[in-house]
Amino acid sequence: MNLTSYRPLGRSGLIVSPLTLGTMTFGGTNWGSTEQDAQAVFNAYRENGGNFIDTADIYGQGASEDLLGKFIAKSRCRDEIVLATKFGFNFSASPLAEKTGGTIANPNAGGSGTKNIYRALDNSLKRLGTDYIDLYWMHIWDGVTPIEEILQTLGDLVRSGKIRYFAFSDMPAYIAMKAATLASERRIPAPIAMQLEYSLVAREVEREHFPVARDTSMAVMPWSPLAGGFLTGKYNKEGQRGEGRLTKPNPFGDSKFSDRNWHILDALREVANELDKPLAQIALAWTLSKPEVTSTIIGASSLFQLQSNIAALDIHLTAEHLGKLNQISQLKPEFSDMLDSSVIRKMVYGGYDVLGAE
Repeated sequence: MNLTSYRPLGRSGLIVSPLTLGTMTFGGTNWGSTEQDAQAVFNAYRENGGNFIDTADIYGQGASEDLLGKFIAKSRCRDEIVLATKFGFNFSASPLAEKTGGTIANPNAGGSGTKNIYRALDNSLKRLGTDYIDLYWMHIWDGVTPIEEILQTLGDLVRSGKIRYFAFSDMPAYIAMKAATLASERRIPAPIAMQLEYSLVAREVEREHFPVARDTSMAVMPWSPLAGGFLTGKYNKEGQRGEGRLTKPNPFGDSKFSDRNWHILDALREVANELDKPLAQIALAWTLSKPEVTSTIIGASSLFQLQSNIAALDIHLTAEHLGKLNQISQLKPEFSDMLDSSVIRKMVYGGYDVLGAE
């Protein structure tokens, strides 16, 4: 497998690489790449046949889109790439802020309402230097806007030609299911993918999101498949964790430094040692082995990281390796798991383990 092992994204005609180049580091301030480094990563990804590039208006408060627009124009590759960006997060400040000495944000410069979607898209198109987006992501579920309004607005943008497809990121599974159902019943454009945190130490989306993906033919695109660098082995549990994203304050309060995760890392290291490969490549190979996953987002800040990530496409994990990693990282059983168990099916069907239709 390589970056030219193209496949359709969900139930669509959009053809993408198995690894997506994430550009959150382009122009960022906390863990950003210089323009020179970002250009080198972009060029190398393209030279290896990669065609799927993901950004967002919030990355670097627009700096990522600015740089990406510059790189695309310089390389004249707009028609050859699948360009994805996102809307939803708010990084606005009112002109009143300077006068009052504080920051007064505009509530309508975030979320999934029609007003913000049009505002955000127009600004992204300008920064990216293009007149259309191939895949437009709802970056996060705002918990307010009716799904009917979101479908109407994004469907109108598809029909207008400003976007080709749309998809959802970081939302409850029921929202994705409701959107797909309404779109099917109304014969209107539907979301084609879900972008979710997914890795050996973050498998929660397997409970509800994966079944939704299978039922609706939506693709799953994992973000943070290396768990913010935790699965590279750069951190240790003795407290000497060095510098990295996971040592900085986390607004979501989720720490990867748990006993469970250290055990998973130990098992990952065993497999990596057996295959004589870096931990990061094994972690990526595990993610890519999942049939629900179409393309995994990688965020390389250097050429070395990019080449190492691409090399993961050549790794074949045996059933024994997958079994070891799956077992150590398996989720704690919950009620939904019990409902899908063979024990319950035998109770329902008179002792027969009747498998449901896929």
